[in-house]
Amino acid sequence: MDFYKGQHKFYCGIDLHARKMYLCILDEKGEVKLHRNMDTDREAFLKAIEPYREDVVVAVECMFAWYWIADLCRKEGIPFILGHALYMKAIHGGKAKNDKIDSQKIAVLLRGGMIPMSYVYPEKMRATRDLMRRRNHLMRKRAELLAHIQNTNSQYNLDETFGCIAVPSKRGNIIDKFDHPAVQKSMEADLEVISIYDTTITDLERTILKLAQYHDPVSYALLQSVYGIGRIGALTILYEIENIKRFPTVQDFASYARLVKCEKQSAGKKYGTSGSKIGNAHLKWAFSEAAVLFLRGNDPAKKYYERLVRKHGKGKALSILAHKLGRAVYFILKNKEAFDQKKFLR
Repeated sequence: MDFYKGQHKFYCGIDLHARKMYLCILDEKGEVKLHRNMDTDREAFLKAIEPYREDVVVAVECMFAWYWIADLCRKEGIPFILGHALYMKAIHGGKAKNDKIDSQKIAVLLRGGMIPMSYVYPEKMRATRDLMRRRNHLMRKRAELLAHIQNTNSQYNLDETFGCIAVPSKRGNIIDKFDHPAVQKSMEADLEVISIYDTTITDLERTILKLAQYHDPVSYALLQSVYGIGRIGALTILYEIENIKRFPTVQDFASYARLVKCEKQSAGKKYGTSGSKIGNAHLKWAFSEAAVLFLRGNDPAKKYYERLVRKHGKGKALSILAHKLGRAVYFILKNKEAFDQKKFLR
């Protein structure tokens, strides 16, 4: 975790919310120069910090409403720091907690060089990344409905399985397979919503692919050279990484993608692992999915996976494969080289 160490005359900490924000400005000696609650208005914010614009740095905790203030600071040439929410434990301690206290704590952490930094995702790719995330959210909702239909089949122990009903042409007459009208209605509702999801997701994918070709076509093509990573998987990985140069080492990247466990130690004793929620959940999903798809119709990969299963068991074997794919992607993007499966399976 990197901490912001820049030296300035003034340090501005903001406890940011959707409609209100509490702003605290400290000078280099730690004295409070401004401390007040205000609307999340661009002009009001610039007016409030105007007396300190000669050398001020602004910090907010990473939460859903930070986009506008990050873009405003970039446009105005004001240094901006995005604090990592899960690492900023200091603002959650203390006997009392409110916006006024939190804004001052953020400013104090900033001044002391102890504010953990989160990545400020660039504006040009941010909207497409968020659209990609929305598409993946809808896909998971669609998958829940498909799973409900399959589970209902199991509940009533029907003679035939439904097969791959993710494909519209293979859904057949599912409703008629059940006798009770209430179950039929439940299946009808599921299928109607799935049909809407199919149309919406297809439209989203068309838009995403059109937008994505302008950003990094070389990296996009290289990612698809990995067996098991298709168009959507490549887009997810590409947009969540944005720039592989963000990560100095492959270990940093694997940690960010939640592909490794962090060990807890004290006095030479191990106390398990921690930090499973810190990192990028979307990359974790993408590489876990890629690990499963990597094995489909890939005999050399299956033999490699079977060796891992004999040694570690099925669950851990897939995790190891996902980690290995993550490391491969790091070097593919860093060195601009296509995937080499023979080298990968050594």
